[in-house]
Amino acid sequence: MPRVDCLKSSLILRTPRVAQLEGLFDIPPSQRSEQRWTVELPIEERPWQIGLIVGPSGCGKSTLARELFGSAIVSGYDWPPDRSLVDGFPASLGIKEITGLLSSVGFSSPPAWLRPFATLSTGEQFRATIARALAESPELAVIDEFTSVVDRTVARIGSAAIARTVRGSNRKLVAVGCHYDVIDWLQPDWLFDPSSNRFEWRSLQRRPRVRLDVVRAHSSAWNLFRSHHYLSGGLHKSSRCFVALCDGRPAAFTAVLSQPGAGGGLWREHRTVCLPDFQGVGIGHALSEFVAAMHRATGKRYCSVTSHPGMIAHRVRSPLWELRRAPSLGHRTEGKHATFNRTAALGRLTAGFQYIGPADRMSARLFGLISDSPDADPFPNRSAP
Repeated sequence: MPRVDCLKSSLILRTPRVAQLEGLFDIPPSQRSEQRWTVELPIEERPWQIGLIVGPSGCGKSTLARELFGSAIVSGYDWPPDRSLVDGFPASLGIKEITGLLSSVGFSSPPAWLRPFATLSTGEQFRATIARALAESPELAVIDEFTSVVDRTVARIGSAAIARTVRGSNRKLVAVGCHYDVIDWLQPDWLFDPSSNRFEWRSLQRRPRVRLDVVRAHSSAWNLFRSHHYLSGGLHKSSRCFVALCDGRPAAFTAVLSQPGAGGGLWREHRTVCLPDFQGVGIGHALSEFVAAMHRATGKRYCSVTSHPGMIAHRVRSPLWELRRAPSLGHRTEGKHATFNRTAALGRLTAGFQYIGPADRMSARLFGLISDSPDADPFPNRSAP
């Protein structure tokens, strides 16, 4: 059983201000300031993957973590100031391993990967640091000041994405921080609070659900998302646009095009992107499938061609999608004059899918996609949960 008996002592210089402070607050005069922690953590009694040391500032979290885990603790890294983020990872890793780690912790924005670490947002820096810690310390990574620099929505969603990655890759992580709101999202196997000297084993539970509000959006909403799309920043002027809001904040975007062809044509997913702060818990997939279910209620097919590895992997596993074309360097167009277009993907592997999940007629009516009245507004600006 790991045991820590730690004494931190520092000299107090007897200055006039120190004497005044002691008199003002009735503090006994002393030559030294001392703090002692005696802790026993039974973390060797059971197998575990995620631990959490949590408590208010000044309770000794970081001190105890350093005593318990030594060199495994991570406070930050020296990133190359003038090179892209991916160049800051160990040279032994291939680009697929690096991008896979970044995506797995909820940072799946290739345009941002090309920028230096210092130019990223605090949320992006937080996830990049976690990804690098998992890369450099695959057996055990101890993250100090966990989620301390990001807002609480990003902290909770990021914790869930990180937990899924750690458990899925058979790694170990200890998070050290002062925020209790991440507990239900990180789902640690054990928790220690130095302020009360309380240790507890925890059973794995389902994380809290994320509520999304979906609204019809003007095409100008794309400006918030375009720089994070993995391909082109362009948006077709005929697109129908939808935005998912998380706690009232824009989180994900999907655009749909009507494509003429045999059998009355089809709907085609044109753009789907989730902002980096909200990646890692399936918000982009949820919006894409909500929009697909609505459009299927019109009686037309709903199709999508994508080259994003995460989206391809999700849809191959999902019962809501049918793989119509395995990943290849081109795709066949629909309609009377169908052709095979090898240049459309610009050398990238793309896969074609058709949505085969249930149709959402209620939401389709709410958004005006279908109506019992032939005179109804064909597409009013409405919202749906």
